[in-house]
Amino acid sequence: MRRIVVIGSINMDVVSNVAQFPKPGETIHSRDTSFFPGGKGANQAVAAASAGADCVMIGAVGLDPFGNTLMDSLKDRGVGVNSVLSKKGTSGIAIITVNEEGENYIVLSEGTNGRLTEEDVAAEVNWDGVYAVLLQNEIPWETTQYVLQSANKAGVRVWLNPAPARNIPEDLFPLVDTLIVNETEAEVVSGVKVEDFASAEKAAASMIDKSTASVIITLGEQGCYYANGRGEHFKIPAIRVKPVDTTAAGDTFIGAYAAACTEGLGTEEALRFATAAAALTVTRPGAQSSIPTKEEILAFMNK
Repeated sequence: MRRIVVIGSINMDVVSNVAQFPKPGETIHSRDTSFFPGGKGANQAVAAASAGADCVMIGAVGLDPFGNTLMDSLKDRGVGVNSVLSKKGTSGIAIITVNEEGENYIVLSEGTNGRLTEEDVAAEVNWDGVYAVLLQNEIPWETTQYVLQSANKAGVRVWLNPAPARNIPEDLFPLVDTLIVNETEAEVVSGVKVEDFASAEKAAASMIDKSTASVIITLGEQGCYYANGRGEHFKIPAIRVKPVDTTAAGDTFIGAYAAACTEGLGTEEALRFATAAAALTVTRPGAQSSIPTKEEILAFMNK
């Protein structure tokens, strides 16, 4: 089986559930608080492995009480962790507040994620047999740029999810095989405000004009839009569910899509699989704890 490598963040998510978000200066009571292993990189790795991919993680955790818990969570879901480093300091922590509608606010403390260097990655990465590398934006940008260049030189596909959103230098677009963004990220990267499929088409065209091979724009409850440099484009509708917690929905989509692609599914079929995985995720609380298995995704699709 072709391997997926995820290079990115590993966090402990501290999730507080509230009726409504507080106003500035307001103190409110939380209904409960839970601790969930998360981080965009780790979430995508868990999603890929849970959906059937051979997946390994390169990242860093701290020498704090969360470090072993985060490593165990990855291992328990089938992710290879031999290249996850333990560094001095605290692990990454995300403070997440979730309201009754399943919407969330997230405050991120990068911890050891912010100290994952290109030297760390160079010492751990092996591109032999790798189908694709998944990247986000919760480790130093210099490290991400190194991976883009190294993977491209080795002929490995690079799937970039620039989240949190940031501008991408013009010379890096040609190194990205697939750019995966939500509405907010698409606007930052392309300069086009994305609200629907029509505006998503314009944003995708702008990014493809900069020599990115293909673009996927997720549009929440509307679904997702795909386009590539060969002129192919289509939209996939969302699956209607009642959301409980939207944390990790985008990461699940990306990891599940990667897993489906490694099994040889066509792009449209892989996106439908990923859409189902994300829909199932938002019906459950937490980050990695909400990510479904391949069997669960297929059963959900067959309903």
